[in-house]
Amino acid sequence: MEWLKGELEIRTPGQGLHAITDKVAAQIQAWKVQEGMCHLYLQHTSASLLISENYDPTARRDLEEFLRRLAPEDQDWHEHTLEGPDDSPSHMRALLTGTSESIPVDGGRLSLGTWQGIYLCEHRRDPHRRTVLIRCLKAK
Repeated sequence: MEWLKGELEIRTPGQGLHAITDKVAAQIQAWKVQEGMCHLYLQHTSASLLISENYDPTARRDLEEFLRRLAPEDQDWHEHTLEGPDDSPSHMRALLTGTSESIPVDGGRLSLGTWQGIYLCEHRRDPHRRTVLIRCLKAK
């Protein structure tokens, strides 16, 4: 087994689910991984990672609305608002969705389901630069 590691820099235009499957797949191909396990970890507390439907864009929009409704902005009970009204809700949304994913690699490809895609969930309104650590345990 060989341990490969790198970083993906993702620039988000603001709040929403942003597809990163192609970037992850490109790194796996560049490393020439045929069989292994790909681990992704996001080093942020106001963004997250998830695997979800990638075919119908209405599914993504529904998920974005679901997160907004679960953790709405401008609540009078929010104390953590130092960086604005999206500060506390962004951390709540990240808590719900998580900061890591693991995907098997088989035959040189990420073993995602037919309609699955990897998303970086930006929970802040403003654009951000996010770092995703990518680690792959490559079978020799």
